[in-house]
Amino acid sequence: MRTPAPGGEGEKLVLASASPRRRLLLESLGYDVIVRASEILETSLASEAAPDMAVRLATEKAAACPEDHLPVVAADTVVHCDGRSFPKPTDPEGAQAILALLSGRWHAVTTGFCVRNRGRQVQRAVTTRVLFRPLPPSEIRRYVETGEPMDKAGAYGIQGRGGALVRSLEGSYTNVVGLPVEEVIEALVSLGVARPG
Repeated sequence: MRTPAPGGEGEKLVLASASPRRRLLLESLGYDVIVRASEILETSLASEAAPDMAVRLATEKAAACPEDHLPVVAADTVVHCDGRSFPKPTDPEGAQAILALLSGRWHAVTTGFCVRNRGRQVQRAVTTRVLFRPLPPSEIRRYVETGEPMDKAGAYGIQGRGGALVRSLEGSYTNVVGLPVEEVIEALVSLGVARPG
């Protein structure tokens, strides 16, 4: 990835998310990022598929952002398997339970994003398939004790120690981190925002 443009000289955009990972991804591409975290209730609707939920929440985050003179990027990531979604764990026991369910199995990571600029917007969901190797309970326990799983959907961070849990991946790596950067750049360009670099 590119390093940020020196002196904040990159294209300015607003990130409607408190995620430090999304901010770092955008800054690494050369964008000058202003964070305006949107406070919305992140709950699923009855019979709502994970990709639909991710796009809906991202769109709600973008709509809640008051900035309208700059491009806005909003996103929401959902980890799901067999029709069940795995949100951020609320306690270590919950994190261990999620990781035990995903152990040795394929699961999906879907990030819905909404990009808005000058009254127009693009919404899309991108899904990556991830395979965990079999995880002994003792390894799950040690990983949870690091604290890394506690603020992440699916109870792991692929860009950190959680990367050691992954055996295989099909699709966008940055999507699993929290933002499918190639697709987001394409959306920004389609809305008149200069390509970074």
